[in-house]
Amino acid sequence: MSIEGPIPILHVADVGATLRFYQAILGFEYAGKTDSWASLERGGAEVMLSLPNAHEPFTKPTFTGSLYFRCDDVDALWAALKDRAAVAYPIETFDNGMREFAVRDNNGYIIEFGEPVN
Repeated sequence: MSIEGPIPILHVADVGATLRFYQAILGFEYAGKTDSWASLERGGAEVMLSLPNAHEPFTKPTFTGSLYFRCDDVDALWAALKDRAAVAYPIETFDNGMREFAVRDNNGYIIEFGEPVN
C-alpha cells in the first residue's frame, strides 16, 4: 500500500481571488477548477482551494499551522515575494539547518518556504 501527499485543502471564502493570488504572487499554475474548488501546482507541490461544504461551520479561514514548501533557491524566492505578499517573518537561517521565510496568503494562511543550508 502506498500513500502520497499530503495535499492541503484550504477552505476559502472566494476561490477565484485565492486562485489569482497563488498564480500571480506565488507562481503556482492552474491545474483544475469548478465553481467551488480549484487545484494549483508548482513543481512537485500541490494545493487545493475549496469553499467550505455544508458539513462544517465556516465563518472565516482558520488553520493552526502553516504550509511548508522546500525550494532550491529560497533567497531568490524571498527577493521575488517580500514586497508582493504580507510577510509573516523575514528570511532567516535557523538552528535546525533551514534557511526560510514565511508570507501570508490573501486569506491569512501562513505559507513558509525553506531550503537546507550546507
